[in-house]
Amino acid sequence: MDYLNCQKFCQRLATVITLSLLLGALTGYAQSKPGSAKAPNAIAAIQESDIKRDLFSLADDHFRGREGGSLDELKASVWIANQLRAMGLQPGGDDGTFFQFFHIQRTRITETSRLAIGTHQLVHGQDAFILAPAIASVDAPLVFAGKGTPDELANIDIKGKAVALEFSGTGPPEISYRRYLFGTMNRRAAELIKAGALAVVWVSDAAAQSYFERWTTGLERGRYDLPGGANTRIFSQAPTVWLPASALDWIKQPGQQFTNVVNVESFSYPSVNIIAKAPGTDPTLKNEYVLYSTHQDHDGVRRAVAGDSIWNGADDNASGCTATMAIGRAFARKPGKRSALFIFHGAEERGLLGSRYYVEHPTVPKESIVAVLNAEMIGRNDPDSAAILGQQVPHRNSTELVNTALAYNQSEAHFKLDTLWDKPDHPEGWYFRSDHLPYARAGVPAIAFTTLLHADYHTPKDEPDRINTAKVTRIARWMYLTGWDIANRPDRIKVDPGFKLER
Repeated sequence: MDYLNCQKFCQRLATVITLSLLLGALTGYAQSKPGSAKAPNAIAAIQESDIKRDLFSLADDHFRGREGGSLDELKASVWIANQLRAMGLQPGGDDGTFFQFFHIQRTRITETSRLAIGTHQLVHGQDAFILAPAIASVDAPLVFAGKGTPDELANIDIKGKAVALEFSGTGPPEISYRRYLFGTMNRRAAELIKAGALAVVWVSDAAAQSYFERWTTGLERGRYDLPGGANTRIFSQAPTVWLPASALDWIKQPGQQFTNVVNVESFSYPSVNIIAKAPGTDPTLKNEYVLYSTHQDHDGVRRAVAGDSIWNGADDNASGCTATMAIGRAFARKPGKRSALFIFHGAEERGLLGSRYYVEHPTVPKESIVAVLNAEMIGRNDPDSAAILGQQVPHRNSTELVNTALAYNQSEAHFKLDTLWDKPDHPEGWYFRSDHLPYARAGVPAIAFTTLLHADYHTPKDEPDRINTAKVTRIARWMYLTGWDIANRPDRIKVDPGFKLER
């Protein structure tokens, strides 16, 4: 090759190398919008293959549904911690570990409690369910009041009696029915007790039987709370009982006596938050944290449905866990200026107990937490549908945080966002049912990413093979880019002034 041709070849080679380097740099900018182009990211570390592998491991029968306060939850938590360690994240829990242990208190009806209606001896948790674990002793005549309409009640003297009513299975079709169902039962029971009834018995009609089978599984466990919480208090009250549809014929027979003796007992169990961190690179900003939140527990082993007694919780919430793990891989590969904190909260299904405990006992200064991005059920429903909880007033506590998430959805994720479930009048109250809530109440900017409820929610059918792992990957990347932007901007985002929840 002569000198001129060699010179031309070298110039072309230099041009190709320069363009390759430039292209490689640009691919690390999350396509440059809206603010992260200032800091090349590691979004390529978030892979569907990793998410699918982790999802099938965590939601496997091996962990028996990861019930909060059980050895199965602890086993799953150790597994998660080992994955976080392997990807290079640092421990962020107590005493240099990945763990923050705490106690949860369970109050339940004793096995020696007795309930009888006429000649029918009923066992709580099998033949009947008492809606609240409270001490009660009642021996009273039973009267059947039909559906409890004003006309039906006008002809019945309920004072000093137990009142039985038929519970209809018709309700708002767009919701999971649980809040409507228990809200209706408890409200009507309170009205009847105030009017003089000593006990209230709800009997399912044929349409309500499926709800009886689905939602009574939690009643047999009792109530849970952190020690000293409201749900740990033992009190006396008139009992409210729920019976299956098979009782509807015999409950109408006149002259029956309602007799029950109910006692309660209390236990303490260990649960755990799993905490990891990726320290930031900026000497000053590394003392602030972008917190990625999720929960690892589910409902454990319960009454079998179609032969399956393990409630695996693949969407609720192995999907959120695997997304959070994937985001952790990206921050481990390339940290941001601010530190990233990853918390897998224990006992969320027991009443947000892990996140409530962490807010009361943070492992980093509470004021150093810049924002919380929570992952809750992100793998089902239409491939292009999703929602942000905390997007709109009164649930929005940081317009800056919401706008950042919306900008990355518009530029990268391209989900059609449902806004109905974040409204204060939505019957599910979905905003109040995940781990972002205690942080928002503590004044930390917080939102939750979710793909909302589905027919398999809190059933054994919530299995890993029903999860859209491509969708989980898209949401993981969306969450990552949102947090990456916040981790690298010069000024921390702010809480909106005057933020106040409706309840």
